[in-house]
Amino acid sequence: MLKPEWIDLSIDAQKNAYVPYSKFPVGAALVAKDGTVIQGCNIENASFGLTNCAERTAIFKAVSSGIKEFQYLVISGNTPEPISPCGACRQVIAEFCDPDMPVTLVGHDKVQKHTTVEGLLPYMFTSKDL
Repeated sequence: MLKPEWIDLSIDAQKNAYVPYSKFPVGAALVAKDGTVIQGCNIENASFGLTNCAERTAIFKAVSSGIKEFQYLVISGNTPEPISPCGACRQVIAEFCDPDMPVTLVGHDKVQKHTTVEGLLPYMFTSKDL
């Protein structure tokens, strides 16, 4: 079940975004099964292809710290409608999160859309496909 503080932590993560080019901060709050919340933000690079999105930052921080089991993901941006993760992020989310794990997308004024990992990426490619 979504906790309001997870939304706030996702929004708060936007403050750390490094976005000198797009001026478009995005935040994420990835909740581990033990309740630990890992924040992520987007980090841009002058070589745009090397930019890292908030969702992937949170996941990579968690995995590199030994955390690999998750229960919830909140992604926020200053968009009129709830923000939508890019395709690369959807695939990384699918790699580390169960298909039925809840995901909340948040826009400006905390407008929300609730979905799941599978809702973000139906027919996802996983290790079962190898």
